[in-house]
Amino acid sequence: MTDTDTAPLTGDLARAAERVAELVGTHAPLGVAFSGGVDSSVLLALAARTLGADRVCAIIGVSPSLPESELRAAREVAATIGVRVLEVTTREGDRAEYRTNGPDRCYHCKHALFQHISGELREREGWAAIAYGENADDARRPDRPGTRAATEFSVLRPLTEAGIDKAMVRRIAHALGLPNADKPAAPCLASRIPHYSEVTPEKLSQIEQAEHALRGAGLRELRVRHHGEVARIELAPEDIARAATAPLRDQIQAAVRAAGFRFATLDLAGLQSGAFTLPLVSLR
Repeated sequence: MTDTDTAPLTGDLARAAERVAELVGTHAPLGVAFSGGVDSSVLLALAARTLGADRVCAIIGVSPSLPESELRAAREVAATIGVRVLEVTTREGDRAEYRTNGPDRCYHCKHALFQHISGELREREGWAAIAYGENADDARRPDRPGTRAATEFSVLRPLTEAGIDKAMVRRIAHALGLPNADKPAAPCLASRIPHYSEVTPEKLSQIEQAEHALRGAGLRELRVRHHGEVARIELAPEDIARAATAPLRDQIQAAVRAAGFRFATLDLAGLQSGAFTLPLVSLR
């Protein structure tokens, strides 16, 4: 039994957890599409509390869009929760619609994942259902087309159905003692490439290398946006001033050039969620 099984939940958190339990309680064994982010971690932990850790499986989709550091962290969180991990190779990069990188790229990525795990794999593993960690806030955003793929494959969305938003996800994660309760959001690497600029393994590798080096330099929340020879760096507002000052400025330039970019630019707007997708879907 892990600490997440016994950690007390009270008040609105207990009510939310009870609602999730109702939603997943008849679906055992359960496969959970797991990224290692706080949303899917909370879902995984609540499912394990409800069904038993031996009746829940964390499914990690592995592809060039998932940084190696995120894969390692996901394994560690799943081990903390005490569930089995199944890593599956997804091939969204084989799809022209994904590589074209329109505003619906996320749909084609999620479609590839859910199609892969909802067919023969689900039958082989004997999962009664598959769930993923969409929260109520993400369900309302127009730049999250992965929801459509989930609906097409009848993938459960317990956090959304229970009305659990981002703030409550964090609160539950803290109450359960999850090690990633304060982990910043970490969208896939493809989200750093402007729409209609092709997604390639080479670009994803450049982004991963640059971001890894910048985190090593002490920057925690960041995005390296890929604009050809230019790396446009988004940081938390409190980091912008020191990033423009030596010695960190020199470290940033060296890291970006080592990753294959010629130029490093600092975006004064700071970290922006949905920076590429929201403007396009809002125009519709």
